[in-house]
Amino acid sequence: MISKSYFSPGKLLITSEYFVLDGALALAVPTVLGQEMSVNEILNNGNTIIWEAFHENKFWLKVKIDYVNWKILETNIPSAAEFILKVFKEIYHLSSEKFSGNSYEFRTNLQFPPDFGLGSSSTLMNNLADWANIDAFLLNEKSLGGSGYDIAVAKEKSPILFKKSASKSEIEKIEFKPCFSDELILVHLNQKQDSRKGIDLYRSKIKSDGLVKEFSDLTKAVLEAKNIDKFSDLMEIHESKVSSFLNIKTVKEQLFPDLPVFIKSLGAWGGDFVLTRKFQNYQEYFAKKGFNSMYKWNEIVQF
Repeated sequence: MISKSYFSPGKLLITSEYFVLDGALALAVPTVLGQEMSVNEILNNGNTIIWEAFHENKFWLKVKIDYVNWKILETNIPSAAEFILKVFKEIYHLSSEKFSGNSYEFRTNLQFPPDFGLGSSSTLMNNLADWANIDAFLLNEKSLGGSGYDIAVAKEKSPILFKKSASKSEIEKIEFKPCFSDELILVHLNQKQDSRKGIDLYRSKIKSDGLVKEFSDLTKAVLEAKNIDKFSDLMEIHESKVSSFLNIKTVKEQLFPDLPVFIKSLGAWGGDFVLTRKFQNYQEYFAKKGFNSMYKWNEIVQF
């Protein structure tokens, strides 16, 4: 028996949400928490895949698959099992190297709650691609779609600048350690936003190349911000531009109209995390509104 382990970090998209799909330069950072995967390969012993998935070390899903006939033999959650089956089929079509008479026991552990929106799917795609020695971007494209920035973060395990293109996306590993990071906090909005719905809304709007460039320029300006006030101004400009384009009120207008500082959505609007800065009695402020999941930037973001 051969045993191997894999790990991919989660992600936070700091700039160019939605517009990253059309080539806007985006800044994304990895999170401390991610997804672990261990694999036991049992040589010359059949054609089955046993998949056990855990969320924060609590059992969630079991699937047993016959990978010759592509049948689910056993599961406790049929819909989730169908997705796992689909992904393994895609892996097989990209490379059949692993499907030649050996059996496999997979165990995954998502280290963060699945409703946090930190990349439960992208971390899974990257771990499986590492195991199968295939292109994680291609596996993700065939299984899920999206810009691929989250896969890039999982692969590079570093803050990155990401620019999607029709041929090959540009990925640049960078250092992003703002001197004011101690002032930044993240608040979870107690719900997972459906990224597909957000993307569909974005796709329904007519955009210009000039607008895509504006978000690229904003990303560059964010990297150059030397203090929290400049960074705050850029976050407010970014939030306002996305709001105007989507014709959706900002999270500040919807939930925090009396907030004395900036607050910016991260990723799909309407759920997941928001980024803001410390202010007097900020913990009491968010707790009174029912938002108790608050984290300091340095607690979440991996450097």
